[in-house]
Amino acid sequence: MNRVVVAIDGPGGAGKSTVSRTLAHALGYQYVDTGAMYRVIGVLASEQGIAIDDHEALAALCDGTLIEFDEVDGRTRVSARGRDFTEAIRTAQAAQDASRYSTVPAVRQRMVAQQRALGARGGVVMEGRDIGTVVFPDALVKVFLDASARERAQRRATDLYGSGATDEQITAIEREIAERDARDRGRAHSPLRPAEDAVILDTTRRPIAEVVDTLRALVSAKARGLARHS
Repeated sequence: MNRVVVAIDGPGGAGKSTVSRTLAHALGYQYVDTGAMYRVIGVLASEQGIAIDDHEALAALCDGTLIEFDEVDGRTRVSARGRDFTEAIRTAQAAQDASRYSTVPAVRQRMVAQQRALGARGGVVMEGRDIGTVVFPDALVKVFLDASARERAQRRATDLYGSGATDEQITAIEREIAERDARDRGRAHSPLRPAEDAVILDTTRRPIAEVVDTLRALVSAKARGLARHS
């Protein structure tokens, strides 16, 4: 069966990472978290004190940073410049830095080039915020995952604080999510939005296994259709 590109977009907390990683494993595909790529750049830019308006320095940083994904003991490790960033990019600050620096066209252009190289041969599940609209607009399978803001905040709170997250913590995360959504949807370059031909799935209160099964069936149907027309 043809190994295709599966483009999964959506806002933070919609379940993209868990769904995409699980789907990639089930299909035997490579999983690529493009948000992690922007987080790596954000961490490095913050560490080096590069201002968000210093586009030349940010372009040079991206040009000198090849980001790689490896599966180790069932977990995706993210590395660049001989350094493991897997833990460093999972902080709230890293998420905010990624959102800020990803608005810079020079950064997005260079990350998109890396993403296209990773998916050039197919057999990849790639998740992010502009995969189906910008990175792979011709992807055979395009999906946009969404969920209510409260549900997304609860999921993030559980990741950060476990089952003991307080209402105050969840509400604070919900505010951060709303702010990031506004930035991502309103930016001039590669705004967050579903591709016109994307399948839109609301994951609110839906089990991950159910969402993954739906997408597996979609990928299989699309791949079979491609084979018939090859």
